[in-house]
Formats: sequence, structure tokens, C-alpha cells
Amino acid sequence: MSGGDETERFPWKRVAGAVYVPTAAFAIGEGAVIPYIPLIAGDLGASLAVAAVVAAMLTIGQLAGDVPGGGVVARFGERPTMIGAGALVLAALVLALVARDAWTLGVAVFVLGLGHAVFALARHAFMTTYVPIRYRARALSTLGGIFRLGMFVGPLVGAAVLGLGLPLGAVWVFFGICTIVAIAVLVVLPDPTTAFERKPPTTGVIELRQERTGVWRVVRQHGRVLATVGVGAAMLALARSARNVLLPLWAISIGLDAATTGLVIGIAGGLDFALFFVSGWVMDRFGRLWSVVPTLGLMAVAFAMLAASHDLDAATGWFVAAAMVLGLGNGLGSGIIMTLGADLADPRNPAPFLGAWRLTVDLGGAVAPLAISAVVSIASIAWAAGGLTAVCITGAAILLKWLPRKPRE
Repeated sequence: MSGGDETERFPWKRVAGAVYVPTAAFAIGEGAVIPYIPLIAGDLGASLAVAAVVAAMLTIGQLAGDVPGGGVVARFGERPTMIGAGALVLAALVLALVARDAWTLGVAVFVLGLGHAVFALARHAFMTTYVPIRYRARALSTLGGIFRLGMFVGPLVGAAVLGLGLPLGAVWVFFGICTIVAIAVLVVLPDPTTAFERKPPTTGVIELRQERTGVWRVVRQHGRVLATVGVGAAMLALARSARNVLLPLWAISIGLDAATTGLVIGIAGGLDFALFFVSGWVMDRFGRLWSVVPTLGLMAVAFAMLAASHDLDAATGWFVAAAMVLGLGNGLGSGIIMTLGADLADPRNPAPFLGAWRLTVDLGGAVAPLAISAVVSIASIAWAAGGLTAVCITGAAILLKWLPRKPRE
């Protein structure tokens, strides 16, 4: 049977209904909330420092939920876990809506991060277990593209909601509606596992899901992979997270106004989103290295452009060019971290490893804002960009050396 015939037989429509639609609803709702968390904390009387801590609780919650979430998925299965994670998110949103002080809001945001981690892990485990390797990268890059779409559309919807004159708390209600939609789709549609002819051996899955897997046991068991490929992927996550922090700071440092900054970053984000399926096709056709190494290489070039141009007369032009190169590079790597995790996981029971994998990668992303802040305070923003160039080059070298050339069967 030809590759084209097999592509036609792949149940994209059923995957869209069972996985992509809930992901889109969840991502749009989350995207509508994230930009406003510091503002909401400020309205509750938080100082700038406390508001930053409240916003950081989302990442802390995700880190706290990554590995334990793997045990939950292994015990209860992907679909029930996604539904349960949605219910946890709803509880966090109710708490955030009724919060009367910043610390209560911080607890709500932490629980929101937990729910996000478990939902994302269950979705990732499902795609790893049931999507054939032939289509894995395209399926996961599409998933990454949908998340990017949600992070792009969500803030616009949030701004529109607040533009109607509603209070800031209305964004929690909007996220709640999106979460209910995601849960409803998961409940109403058939179990997504029936969309695939390839299913894991039932006995093996049941036996493995009954096994208790501790956090540190998983980390120790997969220590070599996490310390090599995981570190390389974490460097990519660090560069991606740093991009979101560095570009706005850079615009301020060279004197750009908010409207111009938003336009440049928005166009770069559109370029990033537009390439998600190309990324998956490249990975499935030529291999994972053909996506991840160009991604890190282009990001290294972009950060180097920034580092060398800060004090030039044409700094604005260099900023625009660097932002576009970052968007291009990141778009070519859409879904790559999820794909690498899926490739390295045990296909019979991927959730425990994926939890440890996501913890390693998320740690890289969480370090980025702190690292940039430290370098800027000690040296300069140009040195921060130069350091990120080195991070990208190092990450590419690690992955070139340690990344397996073929996915695990």
C-alpha cells in the first residue's frame, strides 16, 4: 500500500474531534487569561513583586504536576484524566473568581497550572500510544500549532471581552466556558482510542498502569536520556521562553512604542503558526534532526543579530529581522519537543516517562526569565542575547550527538 493511501486512511477528522478541538478550546481560554493575571493580582492589592510571584505560580503548578500526572494517566487512562483535569481547572477558575486577596489568587493559579500539566500530559500520552509512528510528527506538530493558535487568539478575545466594559474577572468566566466546551467534547464524542486500528496490547497496558511509579524512580530510571536528549530539549525550551521575554524588553530598550512592538511580535507569531504542518512533514519525511537543528540554528542566528545590533543606528530594522527569524525558526520546530518525548517513551506505557520528560523541559522554560533578569542586571541585555546564542548552539550540539536517529518502536 502506498504512503498516499495510508495518509488517506489516517483518521484526521476523528483526531480533530477527540483531541484537537478540546485542545483548541482549552488553549484559547488559557490564552485569554495569562496576560491578565498580573493585572488581576494588582487589583487585589499586590505589589509588582507579588504580582510577578502570582503569575509565576502557573509555571510552578505545571512543574509540580508533570511527573505525578504521569502516574494518574497510567492508572486511569488518557480520556478520563483529561476530563478530570478539566474539572480541576474549573475548580481553580471558581477560586480565582471569588479570590479577595493575592495569595488566594496565587493558590488558584497554582492549581490551574496543575490542571494544565495533567491535561497536556494525558493528551500527549494518548497521541504517543495510538498515533502510528509514520504520522506522529505531523499529528504532534498540528497539536503544537493549535496551541500556538490558542495563545494568539486567546489574548485577542480577552481584550475584546474587556473592551465591552466587563471587569477583569470576566476572563476567568470565559476560560471556564472554554473548559466546559473541552470537557463536553470529551464526554460526548466516542472514546478517541477507537479512531485507530493500532492499539497497544491490552494486557501489557493494564499491568503497567497498575504499577505505582514514584517521581524520583522515573527520573532515575531514565536518567541517561533525560541528562542528554532531555537537556538538549530543555535548552530549546529555554530559548523559546526567553524569546517571549527578551523581545518586549529589547523593544523597550531601543525605544519602540507599544503599538509597533505588538505589531512586530504579532507578525512573527503569525509566521510561527503558519509553519506548524511543514514542521511535522519535515520530521516524518526526513527525521527529527532536520527540524530541531534548523530551529536551534535559526534561533541562534536571531539572538546573535540582536546581540550585535543593539547600539547601531539601524537597531529597529535588526530587531524586526531578528523577530522574523525567531518566528521562522520556532515555527519549523512546532511539536518537536512533544515528538521527541513520544519517540523516547515506552509505547506500552508512555505516561510516566512523559511526565519526567515534561518536567525536564519545563524546567528549562522556567529558568529563562530568571536567567535573563540576572544577566541584564549584572551585564546588559545584549549580553543576555549573546548568552542565548550560546545556549542554542550548545543545545543543537547535544542533540546532534545524543538524539537517536530512529523513533522507538
